[in-house]
Amino acid sequence: MATSAFSDDRAGEAGRPVRRVGADLCGIGDLDDAEIATLLGRALAVADLPHLPEVLCGRQILAAFAEPSTRTRMSFQAAARRLGATVLTFDGGAATSASKGESPLDALRNLDAMGFDAIVVRDRREQWASRLTELLSARVINAGDGISEHPTQALLDAATIIEARGRRADAGPEALVGVRIAICGDILHSRVAGSGLRLLPRLGASVVVAGPPGLVDPERLPDAVDYAESLDAALVGADVVMMLRIQRERLPASLELPDDASYHARWGLTQRRLETAADDAIVLHPGPMNRGVEISDTVADGPRSRILRQARLGVAVRMAVLARACGRLHHLPTSPASSITGPDGL
Repeated sequence: MATSAFSDDRAGEAGRPVRRVGADLCGIGDLDDAEIATLLGRALAVADLPHLPEVLCGRQILAAFAEPSTRTRMSFQAAARRLGATVLTFDGGAATSASKGESPLDALRNLDAMGFDAIVVRDRREQWASRLTELLSARVINAGDGISEHPTQALLDAATIIEARGRRADAGPEALVGVRIAICGDILHSRVAGSGLRLLPRLGASVVVAGPPGLVDPERLPDAVDYAESLDAALVGADVVMMLRIQRERLPASLELPDDASYHARWGLTQRRLETAADDAIVLHPGPMNRGVEISDTVADGPRSRILRQARLGVAVRMAVLARACGRLHHLPTSPASSITGPDGL
């Protein structure tokens, strides 16, 4: 008998739950090159469509965010609703059974038993999303865990760069060949960097990172990533500049950093510094921005900024990721012309 999209959660072999139809996304390593190309291609195809087929109608998505989030949480909710899914949220706060002593894992397992198709999770614990794939029936999407990974952010960054540079998402490992990307700021504690440094070289990009002592460890960088000792050195000839905030909530108490003004003077992206990048360089930032620290107002709001476009493409990428999680990715339009553009398909 064919497996239903609403399979029950009776234990399979070795006590593991029966997984629902679809696929998990805990890290960039979960995706092969063809899947990356497909996700990026579908996302770019639907990004600006006013109407979409409700390919997730009848599906239920749980957003379980144990850390504060604005962009990512709202982006996933918007993506799910645009595709017709029902979205419920759980934050484990005072209004939940956590106040009565229930563990986060027990809470999620009980919620999973209610029949969710996919769970989007954010948590301070490392590898939390991967652990849940062994315990839940719902498919798991990592919206950020510890300082490890944030795969949908890396995918939306890649989509933004591909669009801005006029490249083809279906080019796979050659999509960003010849594109130099500088990632600057707190590399060591950033899960955005964790996923970006795994994804962008796989698309053919040349990646260099820079940041102050304590925020970058050259010995821990992937082999395909270069290290620059200063922001100015990293910016020379860069086609893309991605600035990262200091992850103050994850820093060790012993780490001493300069004050905001001093940090900006040495490590902040200003209009003068940006002039050393390529003439058509674009600027990215995953947010939240700390203006006057890692980026100036002039750059953040300037003509080279693609920061708001990142937010728009973030919804599109998460639509594709949610569709994949529910086994419905190939039901998304492959191009704007193949979509439903109005109530009568006109």
